[in-house]
Amino acid sequence: MWDTRKSNQGKGDLWAPCPFHQEKSASFHVDDRKGYYYCFGCHAKGDAISFVRETENVSFMEAVQILAGEAGMTMPERDPQAQKKADRRTQLAEVMEMAVQFYRLQLNTGAGAEARDYLAGRGLSGPALERWEIGMAPQGWQNLWDHLTGKGVAEDLILGCGLAKASQQGKKPYDTFRHRIMFPIRDARGRAIAFGGRAMDPNDNAKYLNSPETELFDKGRNLFNLKPAREAAGKGQPLVVAEGYMDVIALSEAGFGAAVAPLGTAVTENQLQMMWRVSPEPVLMLDGDTAGQRAAMRVIDLALPLLEAGKSVRFAMMPEGQDPDDMLKAAGAGAMRDKIEAAVPMVQLLWQREIEGKVFDSPERKAALDKSLREKIMLVKDPSIRSHYGQAIKDLRWELFGQSRGGRQDSTFVGTAGGKGGRRTAWLPKGAKLPAQSSTKASALAGGTLLEDQLREAVIVAVLIRNPEILNDFYGNLERMQCSGPDVAEIRNALLAQEPGEGLQARISEEIGETALENLFAQAHVAITPAVRRPDNGDLARMCLAEEFAKLTSRRGHAHEVEDAIEELSSDVADERLTKRLAQSTDAMNNAGRQDGDDTAEYDTGDNGARIKKEERSAFDALLDRINYGKDGGDA
Repeated sequence: MWDTRKSNQGKGDLWAPCPFHQEKSASFHVDDRKGYYYCFGCHAKGDAISFVRETENVSFMEAVQILAGEAGMTMPERDPQAQKKADRRTQLAEVMEMAVQFYRLQLNTGAGAEARDYLAGRGLSGPALERWEIGMAPQGWQNLWDHLTGKGVAEDLILGCGLAKASQQGKKPYDTFRHRIMFPIRDARGRAIAFGGRAMDPNDNAKYLNSPETELFDKGRNLFNLKPAREAAGKGQPLVVAEGYMDVIALSEAGFGAAVAPLGTAVTENQLQMMWRVSPEPVLMLDGDTAGQRAAMRVIDLALPLLEAGKSVRFAMMPEGQDPDDMLKAAGAGAMRDKIEAAVPMVQLLWQREIEGKVFDSPERKAALDKSLREKIMLVKDPSIRSHYGQAIKDLRWELFGQSRGGRQDSTFVGTAGGKGGRRTAWLPKGAKLPAQSSTKASALAGGTLLEDQLREAVIVAVLIRNPEILNDFYGNLERMQCSGPDVAEIRNALLAQEPGEGLQARISEEIGETALENLFAQAHVAITPAVRRPDNGDLARMCLAEEFAKLTSRRGHAHEVEDAIEELSSDVADERLTKRLAQSTDAMNNAGRQDGDDTAEYDTGDNGARIKKEERSAFDALLDRINYGKDGGDA
């Protein structure tokens, strides 16, 4: 429906809620004069033909035919072979409708009593059976075959629909579905294209059986209940993806009309794209057993390379041993609604998969976890999403590993000033020093160690940006570096999300904006750093980074050691050993500070960027003076 407040139909300027994603505002714009549409929310765009193709899930020629029919136009003559193929598809669809009616009639016969009892036990009333067109395939080998051939249907059409199979013993074909409850599968246009059949015999080897793939049916390119689900999602309902037909029916009957299911297979890329055309964030509702968890992991691996801004997947795992139908019967629609609203993002399940059942009690095991997660994150093609995934994983990693010593299990989250609306920077263990907030950064208390840390952090990221070839050498150090402020944290996260190599600075600038890098390199202490001014010297850059990381780690490590000792001194078990430990830690921190001064006093930087001891340089200069004096005629 066009939004009359924004639309000007006289000029062909039309606005409406987008049919491709769930929204309440009118962000879908149609320029009728140019025959073009564009959505400012999900960025869908195209002309009338592409609109019909996307909304109806049809081919190009089928879309043209639909538009021509609506306009009352006669389709031009097509290639005879293409026309023949289209005519055959139409004939196959007509045969499928005849099969739907046959199965529905069979359910209401005396032979369908067992099936009706089963369906009643699953909570399906007569009106529900009519809405879903549920039927029954009777026992016997040629019931449907004889019915359709008796109606004059050609044998090749019955076989082409997948309703019967040719006999390997020279006998007449036999029905594909026998003694099963039948669920019609319709495409986005509402045409019957296949069936799903549930076995009535508990000893049947196949509990559920789908139609074979045909000219009408490609199971990886269709979803059960797609057309009604799309309509319900357009009215604001969340798109829920269940595993089976009965789950979808139970969800829809309970008020969750935007429910679909893959057709007896794992979710495919085409099915995922179809879901995103209906809703930007479908909720996969999977059984709470091992098979359901494996299905979730397959979806994660499939979806990671396909993620775009505004397109993702969330997961609602059912209680152990229950599917959505079971949960609705046990807890009701309210509990189901809570479960859907509490669905977890994909990054949470990715993290859970990598840590499930594992113990990370050694640096090697932690490094293996980091490597595995990094490989998964690099599958994300969108640089912005990849950066956010990296930050989310770091937050989860700090929750797991960022615990302080002494058995304390809780940690503190550090953000900028402004309360819960502040921006995230890093996780710190309980008891660690918190960076100064914006309101106190100018005070004397905020100076000293914090200011020095910020200077070192800025130098580190600047050196890596100007020397991208060494990024991999310091990846682990950079990943573990706790940033004292949000500006450097943003640059650090962008660095971690990029591949090293040529164009790194341009790629980071594109991701976070030019202003952030301009402010970084404008800082005096960054601009005078030799490894920033001379980025071609890889050895100089490595030496600079190794020194800065070592000093940063040393200072922070000593600070934490001192605070741990102080905390233990205040406990009931304090003794002389703790007093000694506190004194040693204080000495170590003071020595670390003096080492910085010693570095300045004992070393100089040569013209080529290499470090040389002042003592050795003085001796070398004296030797040169003596040689030059000798050349001038003095005593050598």
